[in-house]
Amino acid sequence: MTDIPIRPSIRRRHEAIGGKLVSRLTIALSLLVGIALFFLYQRFVYGLGAVTNINNGYPWGIWVVWDVIIATGFACGGYAMALLVYILNRGEFHPMIRSALTASVFGYSLGGLSVLIDLGRYWNFWHILSPSYFNPGSVMFEVAACITLYIVVLWIEWFPTFLEWLGTRGIQKAFERMLFVFIGLGVLLPSMHQSSLGSLLIAMGYQVHPLWQTPFLPILFLMTALCMGYAVVIFEATLAAVGFARDVREELPLLEKLGKVVASVLLMFMVLRFADIIDRGQTGRLTEGNLQTAMFWIETVLFAFPIAAFSFGSGQSRMSRLFPAAASMLAGAVLYRIDAFLVAYNSPTHWHYFPSAPEILVTLGVIAIEVLAYIVFVKKFPILPGHEYR
Repeated sequence: MTDIPIRPSIRRRHEAIGGKLVSRLTIALSLLVGIALFFLYQRFVYGLGAVTNINNGYPWGIWVVWDVIIATGFACGGYAMALLVYILNRGEFHPMIRSALTASVFGYSLGGLSVLIDLGRYWNFWHILSPSYFNPGSVMFEVAACITLYIVVLWIEWFPTFLEWLGTRGIQKAFERMLFVFIGLGVLLPSMHQSSLGSLLIAMGYQVHPLWQTPFLPILFLMTALCMGYAVVIFEATLAAVGFARDVREELPLLEKLGKVVASVLLMFMVLRFADIIDRGQTGRLTEGNLQTAMFWIETVLFAFPIAAFSFGSGQSRMSRLFPAAASMLAGAVLYRIDAFLVAYNSPTHWHYFPSAPEILVTLGVIAIEVLAYIVFVKKFPILPGHEYR
């Protein structure tokens, strides 16, 4: 598939793609949601111990790591694109903002809502909203507060799409004049809480394996969040092209440029990570024959592939190259965050942890809800780039 340059005088409207909502894919996703709801019923009636393997040594299981640590990273597409378009003034990427923002809305909203599943005393969730319970000195409080505020900001940023669907163009334009404030917050808040996720690990000290424990964790987590944001945009665009039979030839050059951004940031991440390991005198850990070392090198390979694919690929933009590179980037980031919070965590006691089948099925159900919501919204609302106009 050859490149088609985007002409400066041409813009693309956003359109609903339409079509039936019921398909084999949506039915399969609905079944996953139903299974998750069954186990969630048991969780809320009988407690966390009825469906999870978390324990006193590992109080954070796969739910917390997925909902807060990983899902918010996957939902950084809106943040990453806003940084590129509005802060770095790369207006050519503007057509991709709306689809990235939609995915961010669902990712962060479900991540925030899913915290209720993770909390042992979920009926006390409202404490985060009460000033009498605030603890400004806590990194966890900063993460919770920023994520809560960012969910509100995301829905406000997405609201013009709803107004366009209603056909109220005048109100939409008036509303968009005020959006610069929320766009600024939409760049600030994720920068704060994504870096603070790394600070949570710093607070765990020696309990985190030396290959992951470093004072640079905040910047490393922020770098992976940016890479995940751009990689998700590429991943979604290529899947939408196949799943919805869309012609994305005009978007491919932009996706190629996003890939080069991912490669650049990811290369800086890799250089910083290895330089830090050398500086701390932990190079001997790289050749140890244990699980942590093996997982570290798997991460490294998954990160190295997109750097090569995005940087040294052929001159043409092809989904056959973009998709696996983006998928590898996302898989590496997921593994990095799981490793940092679970595999690299060394409980000082005899406790061990591996997620139970219900934990995994609930996680898959939450992902299925997000995918279902995205399918419904792109079919009914003007989100994906449509036809051209001058």
